[in-house]
This record gives sequence, structure tokens and C-alpha cells, in this order.
Amino acid sequence: MIRKSIYVAIFAGLLVIAGLFGMRYWAQGLSQLAFVPPMGFSPPAPARVDDYHNPARWISHGDGTPDDPAHWLPSGLAPPPDRLPVLVFFIHPTSEFDKLRWNATLDDTLANARADLFTRGLASPFNSAAQVWAPRYRQATFGAFLTDKPDGDRALNAAYGDVLAAFDSFLMQSDPRLPIVLVGHSQGSFHLMRLMKERVAGRPLASRIVAAYVAGWPVSLKHDLPQMGLPACTAPAQSGCILSWQSFAEPADTSMVRAAYARFPGLDGQNRTGTPFLCTNPLTGRQATDPALASANLGTLVPDATLTGARLVPGLVPARCGPDGFLLIGSAPKMGPFVAPGNNYHVYDIPLFWANLRADFIARTAQWHALHPKPEPQP
Repeated sequence: MIRKSIYVAIFAGLLVIAGLFGMRYWAQGLSQLAFVPPMGFSPPAPARVDDYHNPARWISHGDGTPDDPAHWLPSGLAPPPDRLPVLVFFIHPTSEFDKLRWNATLDDTLANARADLFTRGLASPFNSAAQVWAPRYRQATFGAFLTDKPDGDRALNAAYGDVLAAFDSFLMQSDPRLPIVLVGHSQGSFHLMRLMKERVAGRPLASRIVAAYVAGWPVSLKHDLPQMGLPACTAPAQSGCILSWQSFAEPADTSMVRAAYARFPGLDGQNRTGTPFLCTNPLTGRQATDPALASANLGTLVPDATLTGARLVPGLVPARCGPDGFLLIGSAPKMGPFVAPGNNYHVYDIPLFWANLRADFIARTAQWHALHPKPEPQP
């Protein structure tokens, strides 16, 4: 009964997500009243790297356990017989909506349950890796994205401090001989971009990055991408590059996202208003406007009504990058009740292309190893 109640609460919370994107711009005062904390920001104690030596600070910790959310698979798909020699570091999106705090706590049962659910759907395309690491972090609550108050930025900075400590701990605990795939979605991608600027760009670690999947958050081609240390992916099996997209069915109303895009400065500190951003087509694996037919979609992850299971449906949606940098998926597919206003399929950015992203990840990992062969043993 307790487990069922948690799923009901998760379902209700995700229904809230579907409506929140519109509230920010259609009823700004109402949304701020409902979700922006009224109290001043009180900084949590800074995270230390050794805090994340504790497995309890992770949703997924290395090899995982039988109930590890990142190692979940849709019905009918068996685990791979052999794990790929690569590490995955995944940062989950916002799962906390409480207006009584600026940052989530690590023991919030409902926020953690939502984060676990997101990890199942969003990190699972990459779980053929040798290890998947996904930290719990004191994420900024949803209200931090709805306000121009400095408290919102402070909450995001505090959340990033956890992500940075987790990543540094991950590097210390994992095999330094293996390459790394970075994955984020929404708030997770917001932090991943900064992480790449501070830990990848211009550093030896850049040579270990197979790819960075920066989904559900805009990456400015002018103000963000040059700061992240890797180029955009322009070929399907290219390694050492960045993919990013934001999914909309047609007709698409992207005004809300463009307004949010303008609110946050780029990684270079400059205003990003009006600048184009990166759009990768997950069906082709390249930054291009060439359309891909639905027949190229190997499988969309369609959840069941309870959110406890899902199935892969091939050929469900096409994809093409529009001239404004948004990924267009044709007429609205039936994915569930969590589509945001404007035909925004933000919640489904990764599930829409689940099987293609799995194949893309495998191909890029193979290419990285082809370019970095193991040295021959010395006699």
C-alpha cells in the first residue's frame, strides 16, 4: 500500500510538471505565488567530495544493485550479455516542487522517488555501460527557475556544488582507464554545462569524454558551446562531442522556452537572447536540419498508466531540427498526460528516442575505443 501511495504521489507531481511550464509566462504572478519560496535563501552546508564516497548519496552507484533505477529495462528487452567498457555519469532533472525550501533535502521521500523514476526513464538508454553513476543532490526546487530574485541563483549554485562534489568523487572512485559519457536532462543539463566548463574544457579529462548528452536545456552556439570544451556532434559515430535537443510536436509554441532561455546568461556571462542554440537530431546523431522519417525511429519508450512499466514502440515519431533550434517531431504522439503547453514534449526528450539513443551511445563508445586502442603489452 505504501509503494502504491508513492506512485500515486509521483503521478500527481508529474501532472503538476506538465502545467508548470505555461504558468511561468501565462500567469507569472500566480506561479511565483504557488512555487517560489517566500523566505530568504539559507545556504546548506557545502558538500565535500568525501560525502559522495558514501553509496547512500547515490541513486546509482557504479555496478548497481538489482533494484537500481538506472539498470531498469522496458518489457521485452534483455540485459546485454557484456557491458561496454565505458562509464556513465547522469544528472537527473528537477523532482522537488516544495515552496517551503529553496533546495531539496537528501531525505525527501517523494522527491527521491520522483528522481528514481526519472532515472529509470532517462538514464536507462545508457545502461549497457560497465557502470552508471547518478548522484542524489540538493537540487534547486522548481521555484528557483520562476524568479529573478538572487535567491534563485543561489539555490542553483548550491545544487551545483553537490553535483561538482559528486563528479569529483566519481572520478576518484571509478576506473581512470575507462572513457566517460555525460548525460543530463533539464536542471541536470543546466548543471552539466557548467560542469563541462569547469572540469572538461581545456583539461586532460576532455580526451576521456565519449559524448555529452545535454538534453532538455538550451545550449547557445555562441555563448555556451565554446565554453564546454567539446564541439557539437556532426556525425552519428563521432566521439568527443556534444548533443542537445528540445522536443516539440507541431504546431509548436516555443515562446515559453525562449523566454526562459533569455533569463539565464551564457557560460561566458553574456546575455543569450536571440542567439541560436544547438539542435541535434537523435534519429541521425548529427547537428543538421535534414529530416528523419518515423521509420528511422528504432523505438520510443511509451509508459503505462501507472508509470511502473513501459514498452518500446518503433516508428512512432519523426524528427527534424527547425530553423530556430528546436527539435520538431511532427503531429503530437500519445505519450501520456505530461505534455506541457505549446506541444512541449520536454518530459519525453529522451524517451521519444530511447532505442536510437541506446544505439547512438554504443556507436560513439565503439568509435572512442577505435581511436584510443589499448597499448600492446610489453614483453
